[in-house]
Amino acid sequence: MRWRGFGVVAAAVLVTIVLAGHRLIPDMGGNPGSVIETFLPWLGLSVPMLAPLGWWRRPRVALPAVLLPLIAWLVLFGPALLPGDERQDLVAVQHNASDENRDPAGTVRELLRVSPDLVALSEVLPEALPAYDAAFGAAYPHRVVHGTVALWSRYPIAEEAALDIRPRAFATDWNRGLRAAVRTPYGDIAVYVAHLPSVRMGVTGFATAPRNESAARLGAALDAEPLGRVLLLGDLNGTVDDRGLKPVTTRLGTAPAFAFSWPARAPVARIDQILGRGLTVTSLWSLPRTGSDHLPVAARITF
Repeated sequence: MRWRGFGVVAAAVLVTIVLAGHRLIPDMGGNPGSVIETFLPWLGLSVPMLAPLGWWRRPRVALPAVLLPLIAWLVLFGPALLPGDERQDLVAVQHNASDENRDPAGTVRELLRVSPDLVALSEVLPEALPAYDAAFGAAYPHRVVHGTVALWSRYPIAEEAALDIRPRAFATDWNRGLRAAVRTPYGDIAVYVAHLPSVRMGVTGFATAPRNESAARLGAALDAEPLGRVLLLGDLNGTVDDRGLKPVTTRLGTAPAFAFSWPARAPVARIDQILGRGLTVTSLWSLPRTGSDHLPVAARITF
């Protein structure tokens, strides 16, 4: 009887330590830190699992212990439960449209339901580009494409260039980044569109090196950006909690939100991001499914 409920207490303390100290988990031997950070919000499910066990085993000891992971989770993710801020000067959409998407027109129709001012797409193949252009139509007369990433805008694009975020080991034809200066009614903003390399889970663990190298190059470009207002729209193949994206997430911010975007059939993580500097992402949410394996994400932005 003396040790009754000890397992529940130990599990609750362990989950609390992981939530509060996930940055301290060493990223070696398969990058366990990045794996945990990718699915960090889901540790909150431990609370409804442990609470009945605590009540059954030893409620006076176990139930107070179960409050520890609940408090830690609320500190980290509680703001994402609050209603989003409805203020907006711009609406932006980010979507990995998939190079296997058979319905570009239907995809664009879904994206335009939120009346965005800026739409960034990745995995846009050259042969699909005319279909996307036709679907966006005259309401989005300004467009820039580099490699397989593209940006459509209601507002003029004053400058545009490819953004070199290619990992050293990748072939020179790998081109998944662009930078554009967009002239909005609120002033010029630098809009970055990026699609970082995929990560892979294998027998040796979570392979993140190319993604991390590309994120470091993107962070360096953000440091060198001359405009004070910056918006990044991209499939970063990582969540904002993933330490591999620190070169980006320490320079830009976003709204607290879950807005899971991948995989589209049963989303468990938001790896598609909208982040800003010198402006505020006031709310972020995911949109209904398209012909892609990702869900689109949309954001309200204020200056």
